[in-house]
Amino acid sequence: MCGSRLPPLLALLAALGLGLALTSCTASVAGQGSAPVRASTAARTSVPARPPVSALPSGPVLAVPGQPLPAPAALVPFLPGAAMGAWRPEGRPVGVGMGSVRAVYETTLIPPGGTQPAGIAWMDTGLLAARLYSGSVSPGGGPYRYTAPVQAAQAAMLVAAFNGGFKMNQARGGYYTEGRVIDPLRTGAASLVIYADGSVDIGAWGSDVTMTAQVVSVRQNLLPLVAGGRPTPRASSARWRAWGSTCGATSCLAAVRGIEHQWRSGLGITADGALVYVAGPALDPLQVAELLVRAGAVRGMQLDINPNWPVFVTYDPPPGGPAAPANGRKLLASTTQGPWTFFEATWARDFITMSARSGPG
Repeated sequence: MCGSRLPPLLALLAALGLGLALTSCTASVAGQGSAPVRASTAARTSVPARPPVSALPSGPVLAVPGQPLPAPAALVPFLPGAAMGAWRPEGRPVGVGMGSVRAVYETTLIPPGGTQPAGIAWMDTGLLAARLYSGSVSPGGGPYRYTAPVQAAQAAMLVAAFNGGFKMNQARGGYYTEGRVIDPLRTGAASLVIYADGSVDIGAWGSDVTMTAQVVSVRQNLLPLVAGGRPTPRASSARWRAWGSTCGATSCLAAVRGIEHQWRSGLGITADGALVYVAGPALDPLQVAELLVRAGAVRGMQLDINPNWPVFVTYDPPPGGPAAPANGRKLLASTTQGPWTFFEATWARDFITMSARSGPG
C-alpha cells in the first residue's frame, strides 16, 4: 500500500532538507503500480496507440513505457534558405511487438547567429529507459553500483549514452542516486529526474519536479535554461559567465581568458516526453536554449561545457550483440570523447545511458 512507504520517504525528504509536500502515489510520474497521466499519440508501428488523455497544463507528460512515440518531424532551419534539419535514425533497433524500430534520431542545425552546425539527438523514452552512472570526480563520494565502465549486462541493452553536468562544486545544485544524497538538492535548480521504471523528467526542483517514492536519481546543474517552451530570461542574460567557466579560444589554462561561444551541451524534454540533447563547438547559453526549443523541448537545462566533456554516442552492434566502442558512433565527429569513453574504467564523470526497455530488435 502507498501508506506503508511514507515513513522512509519522509525521512529521505528530511535528509534532503526539503519542506515539500509529499506527492501522492497517483501523481503524474512514472512509477510502479501507479497510473501516470500520459499524452495521446499514435505509434510508429502496429503497437496499439495509447488511450487519449489530457496532458498536464504545467509541462510535459511521461511517455508510456513500451509504447513508441511518433518519429520527430524535420526541423525548420534558423537561417532562411538553409536545408531542413532532416532526422536520420541511429543506434540499434529496439524490439516492439513482432518488429523493431529505431529509438534515436539525429540531425544538425546552425544556431541563430552561428556558423558551425550543432548536433541534436532525439530519444524515444517510451522505448528507452534512462540510468544515471556516477563517477569519482562527479559527483565523487562513491563507490557506486553504476559507474564506468559499462558492464556486459548493461551493454547488452545499451542504445545511447551522453555526458552529465558540471563537477558538483560548480553545479550549484545537488545529486541523489542509489538511495543516497551525495549533495543536497536545491530548490529551483534545473534537475534531471529518473524514475524506477527508467522514465525521465526535467524541470525546476520543488515546482516542476519533486521527490517521490519512485525517484531513483536526481542530477542538478545550474538553473533552468528552457521553461514553458521558451528560453528563460537567464538564458539570454549578458551574464554568460553565470553558465560556467569556459576555456579560451586555444587553451583551457586558468590564466587564459574564457570565451562565451564555447563547446556546450544541453538536455530537454518535449511535451510528449521525448528527450532531446544538443551539443556544439561554438555555442552561447541562449543558442543552446534556442536549439532545444526548436527540437521541441518545453523544459531544458545545460549540461557540461568546454571541449573535453560534451559527448553523445549511439551504439549499433550486430543483432544480439552487445554495445561496444567498435560499434559506437558520435553525434558530432569533432567531440573529444567518443564511443570508448563510457567503457573506460578511468572515466571519472557522471553520464546517462539510454537502454532498450524490451530488448534489441
